[in-house]
Amino acid sequence: MYEASMLLSSDRYVVTLTNSAAKFLKFIEQEINIDCLLMHQCQELPFVLSNLQQKAKFFPAVIVLNLEKEELENNYLQKKEFIYHEEEVKLISSELNCLEAEIEKAIGQFFNLSSPSKSQETPDNKEQNTIHSQQERLAEKLRERLGYLGVYYKRNPQNFLRNMPPGERQQFLDQLKSRYRKIVLSYFSQNNTLNNQIDEFVNIAFFSDVPVTKIVEIHMDLMDDFSKQLKLEGRNEELLLDYRLTLIDTIAHLCEMYRRSIPKES
Repeated sequence: MYEASMLLSSDRYVVTLTNSAAKFLKFIEQEINIDCLLMHQCQELPFVLSNLQQKAKFFPAVIVLNLEKEELENNYLQKKEFIYHEEEVKLISSELNCLEAEIEKAIGQFFNLSSPSKSQETPDNKEQNTIHSQQERLAEKLRERLGYLGVYYKRNPQNFLRNMPPGERQQFLDQLKSRYRKIVLSYFSQNNTLNNQIDEFVNIAFFSDVPVTKIVEIHMDLMDDFSKQLKLEGRNEELLLDYRLTLIDTIAHLCEMYRRSIPKES
């Protein structure tokens, strides 16, 4: 990992190296402001990852594997298998020159992580809370441009909505709609996490290059659903007009994300 750390700009990255599983895990226990884990395939890696999973400690992660590119494709990518969590990034040791871009990719993908395994019907609350807290912290860092200036140019087109396979695209949109629905339902309540919810929604939309028109479509579909429900209950649907503020607020957050992420020189 020393070789890898030398490839990272000291102006943008603060790298902490450990030379044993025990020291690594001790560092994880003590340090909460971790942006991304960089791990190399070794004999101790399964133990380390198992320990992190058991303690519900999830972070953006780049895992460097001692494989050829074809082996990586056949063993992991085609089967969509993960080692740590579903939004990890795998990199072969011969492509360390791409490390900075892969770190940005890992951070971007982490916002899509909802639970360590989507196959679990009832994910552990501790796991979800840990992931949620880490996503909030990274969202705050992105918003304040601490080390992520220019991230607009480093988004991975493979993660863009328009480039997703049909099944994955639909699953992504369903999750996005669910997040937006929660924002709408809590928009006029005394909810201290509302801004964080909007920021997380915007970060996901940003890294997946979701068009504003799609966000408007999600909003209108949701308003239609609410309108039908209100009619069934015999209530006035005009109150839904107030939720135009939710849409305006969300789009404003997204515009601000683009403004902050593109260097002024451009």
